[in-house]
Amino acid sequence: MNSTLQRVTERIQQRSKVSRSGYLARIRDAADGGPSRGSMSCSNLAHAMAAGSNIEKKALSGNAVPNIGIVSAYNEMLSAHQPFETYPSVIKDAAANQGAVAQFAGGVPAMCDGVTQGQDGMDLSLFSRDVIALSTAVALAHNMFDAAICLGICDKIVPGLLIGALSFGHLPVTFAPAGPMVSGLSNKDKAQVREDYASGRIGRDELLAAESAAYHAPGTCTFYGTANSNQMLMEFMGLQLPGGSFVNPGTPLREQLTREAVNNILKRTNLGDDYIPVGEIVDEKAIVNAIVGLLATGGSTNHTIHLVAIAKAAGIVIDWEDFSELSKAVPALARVYPNGMADVNHFHAAGGLGFVISQLLDAGLLHEDVQTILGAGLRNFCREPFLKGGELEWRDAPAESLDADIVRPASDPFDAEGGLRLVTGNVGRAIVKVSAVAPEHYSIKAPARVFSSQAAFTQAFNDGELETDFVAVLPGQGPRANGMPELHKLTPYLGVLQNRGFKVALLTDCRMSGASGKVLAAIQVTPESLAGGVIGKIRDGDMVAIDANGGSMVVDAGDIDARPTPDADVANRQLGMGRELFAAFRERSDGAEQGAGIFTVADA
Repeated sequence: MNSTLQRVTERIQQRSKVSRSGYLARIRDAADGGPSRGSMSCSNLAHAMAAGSNIEKKALSGNAVPNIGIVSAYNEMLSAHQPFETYPSVIKDAAANQGAVAQFAGGVPAMCDGVTQGQDGMDLSLFSRDVIALSTAVALAHNMFDAAICLGICDKIVPGLLIGALSFGHLPVTFAPAGPMVSGLSNKDKAQVREDYASGRIGRDELLAAESAAYHAPGTCTFYGTANSNQMLMEFMGLQLPGGSFVNPGTPLREQLTREAVNNILKRTNLGDDYIPVGEIVDEKAIVNAIVGLLATGGSTNHTIHLVAIAKAAGIVIDWEDFSELSKAVPALARVYPNGMADVNHFHAAGGLGFVISQLLDAGLLHEDVQTILGAGLRNFCREPFLKGGELEWRDAPAESLDADIVRPASDPFDAEGGLRLVTGNVGRAIVKVSAVAPEHYSIKAPARVFSSQAAFTQAFNDGELETDFVAVLPGQGPRANGMPELHKLTPYLGVLQNRGFKVALLTDCRMSGASGKVLAAIQVTPESLAGGVIGKIRDGDMVAIDANGGSMVVDAGDIDARPTPDADVANRQLGMGRELFAAFRERSDGAEQGAGIFTVADA
């Protein structure tokens, strides 16, 4: 076992001792009652099965037949979630074939950052995670279920589903994905078109045509952003079937994996001899494995927020020091866009998650002795599914990479470290992802240019005001200000300026997700400006130094703490497009390093 992995795990276990014990006591008390339907009044039960068939009513009337609750993020606007339309009928049929019952327990909202990017609706994005968690809890609160299947893929949706499911940690829970869309326009060409548009070399018609060629079919977007990072995490944590994350929608293999998810979760209920509740699977070692997976594959920076919140829901306390320390020990084994030019379909074909998990286990960089939905041992996840004569079978993942430009063994990594770094200083604490940043851009010292919004930055670019070295500072973008949106609209413009030879970087209390690109960005600054953070006191011309190598983030502006904090101009970003409904979320939200959530479920 790698000494850093062991040390960080033990530190998390010690830090979480009280809260984790309290959580486990609660879920074990819930499990001791056995199947919940047995304690319901006849009126309660009659309501719960009134719409079922006679066969389902007979089965649900007793306590011996398991009932699976389906919680789905289906909607037909999101390409990643549109395939879920047919999943409930498949799940119900698979359950019936095993003599069990499955009921659609409830739906949760699912919004797309790709649709809302740069729009007012993006200000609801992060908070949608906690709405999804609450919705999942409402769905399962009918107390009719012996297990649950969660249907979700994208950004805040999987973390929200898992946080909600962990509040019912006595239930076995599995995730069933829909998979990525087939490959379209290459990521290299897509990135070039975006920069051409930012530079004014092409118009909107050409840009839309390129984007539509990239995002063109049912399934997850194929770049390695938060959605596909979510799928990776579910495998590394043992919560969905191995090798199933990146199987395309609408294929026979995809349907057989969904059916097998049902067959497997039915074996794990409290009615049988192999009971495995989700709250026991998601322990300190599983959380560390998730962080390692994130680092080794160059996943989304959003998970420096979401994994903190997921861990908290299971009574586990982690922080950015844990991510940063593990990053120094975990090698980068994958290059998937934006960290490379390949997409997740290419990654899957080159060896995929099974190859990466196998490599990390052999290198002592993952905890093998964990519980999963398949039982004990993460080695079960070094396999991949295939169909033989229409039947689902499993084989070992490739022992060698099938494309060394996309995925490599631990003995010959792309980089000796995971590329996620913590920077600290008088501005506070922030995350820097350097996976896609050239080493010559790892540090910068330049004057600040402060902007109130992406639109203000874009206007300055279009007016020719940014042809110089500078650090773009965008305060007032944290969870308490406006819900902590992602600011990807800045990426192409900053990329253009960097290509022209200027030294540029971004400093902000917003998010940048897995689409963080080739420009140095210190993001998720904590404390945020509305919580009294120094970032809100920076002015144009202040010298800002960010050093990803040295782990520092400093503004040279004399006694900056003595400056008055200006009134944040956020009122116009808190009304309209539903934002006024989330005032309580903004008021209650934790900082980014604490998960940027409204829950305090880690308290014992």
